[in-house]
Amino acid sequence: MRFVRTRAALGAFLGTGVLAVAGTAGAVVLPAGAAVAGTGVPERGAPIPNGQLFGVAATSASNAWAVGQNVVTGKTIILHWNGTAWTQVASPTLAGGSSLYAVAATSASNAWAVGGSDTPPGKTQILRWNGTTWKQVPSPTPKNGGALFGVSAVSADDAWAVGCAGNCFQGFGGIKTLILHWNGVAWKQVPSPSPGDGSALSSVTAVSADSAWAVGCTAFCFLSSAAPQTVILHWNGTT
Repeated sequence: MRFVRTRAALGAFLGTGVLAVAGTAGAVVLPAGAAVAGTGVPERGAPIPNGQLFGVAATSASNAWAVGQNVVTGKTIILHWNGTAWTQVASPTLAGGSSLYAVAATSASNAWAVGGSDTPPGKTQILRWNGTTWKQVPSPTPKNGGALFGVSAVSADDAWAVGCAGNCFQGFGGIKTLILHWNGVAWKQVPSPSPGDGSALSSVTAVSADSAWAVGCTAFCFLSSAAPQTVILHWNGTT
């Protein structure tokens, strides 16, 4: 298992539930309302052995996405809900393994998934759904590494991704907030405040071209034993 020590803590940092189902390889697709053996909880899902999910987004009752990673193979996981069942969709994985932590969708033909590589010091990963396939899109990675934990899209040419700049999973020195913006052509890094010692952003939401919010913590809270403090950043259209 990759990053055994950090994955559970990362789930808490991201504020998401983590689904991990043991068993044989391959996805098992269940109809709506079926139950996963041993959980006692009705699941409208597709249990994947050794899989964990970190992010989910929906545009309608028949179009939803969930993203994560297979902790044994190190490959990304993307599931799609079509209104009847969840099925796994092919998704690129970075060399050495990578995980997807968040997903955002604006329509049936436009969605983003973000994450990072498993190989220190880390490399950002951004995938885009074009209505047919998920394709990897070039994304900036700071010289000292980085990973993305949140994404939000206003339209096809306006989206935000946030996370951590630095060796996010293996150390604390030099860790800063990381914010990327999609302008319809390319993802570019945007200067962002990084208060405290080792700040990271876990989530972002945007409502218009001149209003977006990003949240996280100082002391890189999901790895550090130091007492963290909340961080909230606001985009006003300029800074």
